[in-house]
Amino acid sequence: MNNFIYLVPIKKSINMSKIKVENPVVELDGDEMTRIIWKFIKDKLIFPYLDIDIKYYDLGIEYRDETNDQVTIDAANAIKQYGVGIKCATITPDEARVKEFNLKQMWKSPNGTIRNILDGTVFREPIVMANVPRLVPNWTAPICIGRHAFGDQYKATDFVTKGKGKLTITFTPEDGGAEQSFEVFNFKGDGVALAMYNTDESIIGFARACFNQALLKKWPLYLSTKNTILKKYDGRFKDIFQDIYEKEFKAEFEANQLTYEHRLIDDMVASALKWHGNFVWACKNYDGDVQSDTVAQGFGSLGLMTSVLVTPDGTVMEAEAAHGTVTRHYRDHQAGKPTSTNPIASIFAWTRGLEFRGLLDNNQELITFCKALEEVCIETVESGKMTKDLAITIKPKVEHGTDYLYTEEFLAAIDENLKKKLGK
Repeated sequence: MNNFIYLVPIKKSINMSKIKVENPVVELDGDEMTRIIWKFIKDKLIFPYLDIDIKYYDLGIEYRDETNDQVTIDAANAIKQYGVGIKCATITPDEARVKEFNLKQMWKSPNGTIRNILDGTVFREPIVMANVPRLVPNWTAPICIGRHAFGDQYKATDFVTKGKGKLTITFTPEDGGAEQSFEVFNFKGDGVALAMYNTDESIIGFARACFNQALLKKWPLYLSTKNTILKKYDGRFKDIFQDIYEKEFKAEFEANQLTYEHRLIDDMVASALKWHGNFVWACKNYDGDVQSDTVAQGFGSLGLMTSVLVTPDGTVMEAEAAHGTVTRHYRDHQAGKPTSTNPIASIFAWTRGLEFRGLLDNNQELITFCKALEEVCIETVESGKMTKDLAITIKPKVEHGTDYLYTEEFLAAIDENLKKKLGK
């Protein structure tokens, strides 16, 4: 295979009846069942309606291995260049996957690599369906979780200690200033220890991304920490957010009748359960990891979740399917068995990314198309046509044809309903 094939842009043929997208978007292809669904979405729901310049990068595990993961780095830099990336779900290999694909090494998560290069904040938001039962019944409107995807437990140094001993931690300034040294604990026996960190620069970027997202959504913003316990660590998050708010966002928030508030994480969790939705919740790394899944499941399905990565200045976005590659269904597909795989999060990756392209370009026709496609997905499910994962949330025993559709049938229903809505 040509090692540079992923750099070749794909220019769709011009059709005057299509919506013209002035600037390119970066497409990041993926793996397994989601890759198959991804192609249908492009061929049936996107390309027939848009005249668009796609910068294509193949992030399938085989090609990442062939390029020594350079394709992921190049794709992330392309997103920085063009402002919008749209990503299919990808495999993050473990030992079994290394063996399965005969990989050169256990490559890092593409999402993590892209996050580090873009320095963005991940925002996750449920796709609300009226007929999908909610585990939290009073959640009637979406909740947008902003996750600070940097540092903390995910970049921590942790280790096992043996026997008696003293644990200390030291910071040595590079400029020759005085060391800071702290005694953490005197162990009387075996134990464990952990040291973690964050940076002002990353927290400032996180704050700006969250304030910009709240303004975009026209929803209030809440930051949750445990600053009563971690007075210096979490206190730094609280202080930086407040400072950025006062200096950069307060006037615009007040002009839009929006509020910002810091709350303790335990109080915020309790409040979120009783509120109805329509707010942005800024979470530290671990909290965001947990709460985004809590919110997704609370609204009825982990498969009904959007995920976007936004840079601090709000000028670059990567939208992705907020789930894995659905390996179990892919095995069935390989064996020639029918599958009922939910494509909605993948469709919303395209709509959220393209809507952002529309906002950047002031292309209202493109924004309207994206909203129409999202409405079609919701209306199709609410009409009773859905995949098996959604059907079993409504009733425990389901039958194909009566209660749910196979993957291709559901996608065909969306295709048909989109044509009706757009008068095609």
